[in-house]
Amino acid sequence: MNKSELIQHIADEHELSRAQASRIINSLFDPNGGVIAKALKKGDAVSITGFGTFEQRKRGARTFRNPQTGEPVKAKASKVPAFRAGATLKGTVRGTAKGK
Repeated sequence: MNKSELIQHIADEHELSRAQASRIINSLFDPNGGVIAKALKKGDAVSITGFGTFEQRKRGARTFRNPQTGEPVKAKASKVPAFRAGATLKGTVRGTAKGK
């Protein structure tokens, strides 16, 4: 399912216009200013019970080799977004969720 299909599904499921559903999805997932992105940028985690947690992780500085030249290359420390699935979501995907 892509973003457009998700918007259409939300619109149909909740009797909204596509424009209304699009605003809702964008307010959550817009990488430049959505609720989740803003929280991660501040260093906060966004936890949705049963679904999972979006969080910021720190990746340390490291050295690796350029595969074409074999030269060592240094990578700076960075912050990266991460998602950790919740138990209910994992169970649903596995087919072992209770009540399903």
